[in-house]
Amino acid sequence: MTELLFDIHATDGAARNGTIGLPRGQIRTPAFMPVGTAATVKAMVPRDVHALGADIVLANTYHLMLRPGAERVAALGGLHKFMNWPWPILTDSGGFQVMSLAKLRKLDESGVTFQSHIDGARHHLTPERAMEIQRLLGSDIQMQLDECVKLPAPEAEVGRAMQLSLRWAERCKIAFASQPGRALFGIVQGGASPALRRVSAEALVGMGFDGYALGGLAVGEPQEVMLAMIEASVTHLPSGRPRYLMGVGSPDDLLEAVRRGIDMFDCVMPTRAGRHGLVYSRFGRINLRNAKHADDPRPIDPEAPCEAARLYSRAYLHHLVKAGEILAMMLLTTINLAYYEALMAEVRAAIAAGRYGDFCAETKARWARGEAQSDL
Repeated sequence: MTELLFDIHATDGAARNGTIGLPRGQIRTPAFMPVGTAATVKAMVPRDVHALGADIVLANTYHLMLRPGAERVAALGGLHKFMNWPWPILTDSGGFQVMSLAKLRKLDESGVTFQSHIDGARHHLTPERAMEIQRLLGSDIQMQLDECVKLPAPEAEVGRAMQLSLRWAERCKIAFASQPGRALFGIVQGGASPALRRVSAEALVGMGFDGYALGGLAVGEPQEVMLAMIEASVTHLPSGRPRYLMGVGSPDDLLEAVRRGIDMFDCVMPTRAGRHGLVYSRFGRINLRNAKHADDPRPIDPEAPCEAARLYSRAYLHHLVKAGEILAMMLLTTINLAYYEALMAEVRAAIAAGRYGDFCAETKARWARGEAQSDL
């Protein structure tokens, strides 16, 4: 369909190490995409996000449609120029908001009518309009509009949403048309049903997309169900196309999903946690709101590549969090994103070395040792 190139350099079991090639740059996989919903990764400067190791960020069609508006962004030179991020951008289509903003929307065959959470204005988002918005934004990887269902849910309801998403996928593919240098991903739905996941995956492959995402997971189901649905889906997806697990997740989720053949991830977890005093590190999670850190002179991790994790004491970071200082959000978000990106770099190296299983075991053992003295 486009100029997207996906090269797999090494495999270890189902785990893959590769690169996605786009005109704006290469994406090293497995890749974690920091979430920049409203054209900003909260509390971060774009160049600093890239310096931490991120090759691509995610922005959101629904939120940018409401504010500042896709036409305005286009008139100002497109999303890359607007947010001063010259590297690849993936835009989510708004399908997650179909679920998360269920009280503010009405859904039918044509699309979704949202009542803006900002000013109450009504916006009708169809598959065609979702593609138009993403074209105006100029995103490098665009997502089909889909309906995401919160789990658990009756299989009949999940099946209805999955079939609607397939019909919308066809419309998105037609509306996407030809956009040289840009890619369109289809989204596998089907809830916690392996049979529905298979139907969805096979139908999307039949349509022919540049990559395939797994949607409707990490929406209330246990981790073991999510992992089973990944296995049920990837079996029916082509090996030569990228696989993207949407909205996931914790470091452990990432390791287990990579083990099952996933190439791309996004999640608000590291940035949101950083704004609320929670740090991810080689030694597990550290809750800096806890009073025991008030007199602790140690840094988060004296050997971390991230300067913020090495140079500031836990006592100082605890003080900033308790005082509600903006610097707390900036430093902890940096530490968390740096850890996620470093973890992905280690994952890629472990796959290339053919020791991914050992790497996962060693990493989880280190987390467990840290959490044995955890304050969570």
